[in-house]
Amino acid sequence: MVVEDNENDVTLVRRTLEKARLPNPLRFVGSGEEAIGYLAKAGTYSDRENYPLPVLVLLDLKLPGMDGFGVLRWIREQPGLTDVRVVVLTSSHSLRDIKTAYRLGANSFLVKPLEFQNVREILATLQWQLTEPTATPPMPPRTAGLK
Repeated sequence: MVVEDNENDVTLVRRTLEKARLPNPLRFVGSGEEAIGYLAKAGTYSDRENYPLPVLVLLDLKLPGMDGFGVLRWIREQPGLTDVRVVVLTSSHSLRDIKTAYRLGANSFLVKPLEFQNVREILATLQWQLTEPTATPPMPPRTAGLK
């Protein structure tokens, strides 16, 4: 699932993930409230057959209404969502935002615009985590914004 309100960024993320040949269906929502509604199976999203629980959430921080930090905090408070991987995807290079995202439980942090190589590394690591959730990955992805 991609939580992003900017249509240009939605298009870029869609193209990048299609180029990476991500096998999972992509779901896009445009606000923090909509993301929580989807994850909570509320209203329109109550049918899990049509709106399956995502394995991965790409989460923008700057959203209308509830921001990405609020969504991340909510996700990590839900017992049924502990296995959902959350990658913060934002234009912020702020060390404060990076630290806050990890403190709240983000699995990774990417800075827009996406670079294809970064996406491949993140997807490979997350796929490995899903098959070996308690082990340490052999090589962590490069985290954009940290050097």
